[in-house]
Amino acid sequence: MTVFEKPFLCLALVAFFCFGCFENVRSAELPNIVLILVDDMGYGDPGCFNPDSKIPTPNIDSLAAAGMRFTDAHASGPLCHMSRYGLMTGRYPFRINVGRWPKQALIEPGEVTLPSLLRDAGYRTAMVGKWHVGFDEDGYDKPLPGGPVDRGFDSFFGIRASTDIPPYFYIRDRMAVAPPSDSIAANQSDGWSPIQGAFWRAGGIAPGLQLEDVLPRFTEEACQVIRSHEGRDQPLMLYLAYPAPHTPWLPSEEFAGKSGAGMYGDFAMMVDAMIGKVLKQLDAANMTDDTMVIFTSDNGPVWYEADVERFGHDSSGDLRGMKADAWECGHRMPMVVRWPGVVAAGSASGKMISFVDFLATADELTGSKVYQNKDKTDVGPDSFSFLGELTGKPSDAPQRTSLALKSGKGLMTIRRGDWKFIDGDGSGGFSDRGTKGKSEISKGQLYNLADDIGETNNLVDQYPEMVRSLRAELAKVEAVPRHRDVRAE
Repeated sequence: MTVFEKPFLCLALVAFFCFGCFENVRSAELPNIVLILVDDMGYGDPGCFNPDSKIPTPNIDSLAAAGMRFTDAHASGPLCHMSRYGLMTGRYPFRINVGRWPKQALIEPGEVTLPSLLRDAGYRTAMVGKWHVGFDEDGYDKPLPGGPVDRGFDSFFGIRASTDIPPYFYIRDRMAVAPPSDSIAANQSDGWSPIQGAFWRAGGIAPGLQLEDVLPRFTEEACQVIRSHEGRDQPLMLYLAYPAPHTPWLPSEEFAGKSGAGMYGDFAMMVDAMIGKVLKQLDAANMTDDTMVIFTSDNGPVWYEADVERFGHDSSGDLRGMKADAWECGHRMPMVVRWPGVVAAGSASGKMISFVDFLATADELTGSKVYQNKDKTDVGPDSFSFLGELTGKPSDAPQRTSLALKSGKGLMTIRRGDWKFIDGDGSGGFSDRGTKGKSEISKGQLYNLADDIGETNNLVDQYPEMVRSLRAELAKVEAVPRHRDVRAE
């Protein structure tokens, strides 16, 4: 029996919404929003998505018990920068050259973003954590424009990318807290692949910065944002982007050896504990009842079949593949929304959504109407609201009927209903590491996810009409005019 068939999911068959209507939500004060994005956590890691998980996640599970689990939620791309770009802009990341993030800001000046829309609707917007959508860099002793505070956030404390990608230093708003004037040697862990364990790359690092301190530091910064907001009438939007359990896996002594999934599981346990501290801070600030908490992960895990055999823990949750892949594990994410008094406790949704949908959902929530004329503007062209799924009431907003994405190695994918077409061979991501080159002529891959969630039976030869139809739809999606991308390609 797969995790999709186990009793926990049966809650979806009996859950129904009994709290207020959409008009009541709109007329009431807007909720605080705390969006928690973890890094490289698989669909099969949280216990609320996989009862057989070897990683205790009591705090994530508590959110699911009090809210709604989304079982068909997808990152906008199966890599960190792709995923975050789509989340911020409501735009598929394949519409621009996201590969320029190391030196240039991916989001254009003046572009409507999730935080800018909410800020304009009256929210105080704060970000803590990993940005990874680029700054306009010209040295680290100078301001770093093009980042969070120039794209909709009132404040930012965090890092430019992952804690295995140098240089390593904290940023407060636009300035390095301390430039990365020291250096750190590369590191790897015995017994793991070269991109697992306590892995980081050599490069610059700020004096005194310890990589193992980053996760708890971000937790304290997030808690401080919440403490500073207690008693305010203005709603808060806090985006907490943890750079974990992405490598380097650095569990503190309290968690070392405590999971059943090695260093990775221990570090994921630590991430869950940090989330618990943030939730307790909401309680202490008397903000829980007025706050929508969203938990999800940015892309799939780095977890091989050998790891499954070694630990008996399947981070993929019966999905195929891993991070960067076009296969489901690369981009189908565990996602939970807790919104007291609106979202029914213990509920589940099988609605297909993407991270790019957060923009349209925020637009409908706030009544901003920035997005409603999207056919005439360049705002969130790929975004569709799922607010009605949260409230349980009909919505006039357009609804998503298909989903497109691009894998880490460039395979285009389109999903419509239960049918999924991948325009090429293999995973298109990390699962292809070490494999031989692909043939120049490819029929592609066609799966019916209703019958084959593990993508084991390629139906491309059996359903040629479906393949033609999905190819044509994918061509239409790709033909949407590209966003103005004036930077060097």
